[in-house]
Amino acid sequence: MAKNNSNHKKIPNKNSKTTKSENFISKFPNKYKLIYFFLLLAAGLTVFFILNSEDLGLQLEKPPKNSIYKQSSQPIEKRVEDLLSRMTLEEKIGQMSLVDKNSLVKIEDISRYNLGAILSGAGAKPDVNNPDEWFKMIDGMKRETVNSRLEIPILYGIDANHGHSNVLGATIFPHAIGLGASGDNELVKQVAEATSKELRATGVNWDFSPSLDAPKDIRWGRVYEAFSDSPELNGSLGRSYIEGVQSVVNDGYILATAKHYLATGSMEWGESNHKTFKIDQGKTSVNETALANEYLIPYKEAVAADVSSVMVSLNQWGDERVIDSEYLITEKLKNELGFKGIVVSDWYGVYEYSKTSKYQANINSINAGLDMAMLPYDYKDFLKDVRKAVKNGRIKESRIDDAVGRILYQKFKSGLFDTDPSVPDLKSVGSVVNHTLARKAVASSAVLLKNNSVIPISVDTKNILVAGSGADNVGRQSGAWTIEWQGVDGNWIPGSTSILQGIRQSVTQSSNVKYSLDGQFPNQSKKADIGIAIVSEKPYAEGWGDKSNPTIDNDDLKAIENLKISANKVIVVIVSGRPLLITEQINSWDAAVEAWLPGSEGGGIADVLFGKVPFVGKLPLPWPAKIEQLPIKTNGVTSDGSSVLFKRGWGL
Repeated sequence: MAKNNSNHKKIPNKNSKTTKSENFISKFPNKYKLIYFFLLLAAGLTVFFILNSEDLGLQLEKPPKNSIYKQSSQPIEKRVEDLLSRMTLEEKIGQMSLVDKNSLVKIEDISRYNLGAILSGAGAKPDVNNPDEWFKMIDGMKRETVNSRLEIPILYGIDANHGHSNVLGATIFPHAIGLGASGDNELVKQVAEATSKELRATGVNWDFSPSLDAPKDIRWGRVYEAFSDSPELNGSLGRSYIEGVQSVVNDGYILATAKHYLATGSMEWGESNHKTFKIDQGKTSVNETALANEYLIPYKEAVAADVSSVMVSLNQWGDERVIDSEYLITEKLKNELGFKGIVVSDWYGVYEYSKTSKYQANINSINAGLDMAMLPYDYKDFLKDVRKAVKNGRIKESRIDDAVGRILYQKFKSGLFDTDPSVPDLKSVGSVVNHTLARKAVASSAVLLKNNSVIPISVDTKNILVAGSGADNVGRQSGAWTIEWQGVDGNWIPGSTSILQGIRQSVTQSSNVKYSLDGQFPNQSKKADIGIAIVSEKPYAEGWGDKSNPTIDNDDLKAIENLKISANKVIVVIVSGRPLLITEQINSWDAAVEAWLPGSEGGGIADVLFGKVPFVGKLPLPWPAKIEQLPIKTNGVTSDGSSVLFKRGWGL
């Protein structure tokens, strides 16, 4: 392309047209032309803002103090309708956003983007982990909402899977599989109520529990999060837990969450979408009959209990992600079961394993019936993408209104608009009452698998030897979702009691209790009366616990053998999140107890060992004899047709 010659004179184009505005401007003296230009620019910007004010909310003022949605005496439906009518599209989409606390660019983003909820994911805790600092952290975020136009309070969610277990000093209850073994609805409800009080004391108002998964395969790393593989037991205890969590406390309650919807626990081994996992976050291939007769049953109970939210799983049903299934979310859950609460995704659930762009993934999941997205990071992109999708007609605004209406309804119903969030009750966190309840739950959860007249142990037994990795390790007996996502290993959880401590506290002064991790007692002049081997799994969460051969660790097996040398009778206590394969070893043990993951109160295991309280626990799922039996169907039929070691319901 040739360059222009700057020496040439510019020749006017006879065909060019001069606009009226150009003629008009040319009449102005030069000193006024600049002023006129800025006036035109200001007018243009004004028109732009007016045209876009509905979405940006820039020209809108705060509603009057007597607005219907601010009046606690008004019906919730009217309050929702009034507030929804005042909201811009952007404010609505903000309410659909659930953001991890550590992913907030700055706290002001809560009000700037009208975020609906914040959560504490893995490691998202205050710099100093104690109840008071948790309250201050959450309270600061709640206060930020007053800087937004509509002052809609936020939900603050957390995985309180077995108590308020992220907080140092909180009561750590048994994991759900232990509560399932108790089979005690009233106990489960009391545990949930106690957890709810401790959550509320620190400002949390949304509990991502209970799990209604149905584990069919002990190789799965989340077996312990479920009550049972039985849909009836799962539904019954799940309903009790929901009622406990959502029980009225100070004119408001904590929102419960039934998870993980749907058919989790029946994923196929080796079909995980995750490159590291084997079964978690994988593929479920059950048919319509199984969906109706097994997996939907617990959710019917949850809906009947008026559960506030349902969390969608990360698995696939067939070749479709559940999060993309309008059939499962809208037709089945919302329409058929009549669920009126919030459908929320799991961590990064909208995008995880999606084969489309994030923009399209948002469209697919929201159109399928998702109400709130646990993003948990890119909330700004989510706001832009959903807004764009609505403007382009890819998502109907009526679908947005339905989602936001559900969110607002739960916020009104739980009292967030009408109660003072800044009144802590920290004395309930780790209270004596809650620890006593937890100890009762531990004892009620323990299952006596075998007993050759060894249990109960006399408190006057002269010599007792204790060994094994789970004997003096509260971290192991608590499992994952304790302080950290993957749990901790060791005795640094305040206010807790290890099983060894519980044993020592249970015997009389005439009894001598010795402990050795590996079970070696070289200075024993003669065999002790009783040896107790307390074996354990290392803590694990989610797919990181997927294990091809769940067995007792070799070091613990050696400790058991060493203990046999030094003790006349050997009791094996198993601390685990699932049944372990023990067929080859159990015949050589005098007694066997499944303790599950008891939490902070190891004394509860000592209570049943020494007969302070009787064994009442029953297996909430079958105990396989060998790996070839997996998975095991709900009716107890194994994959190879052989008999299990112990059937569901077993317990001496």
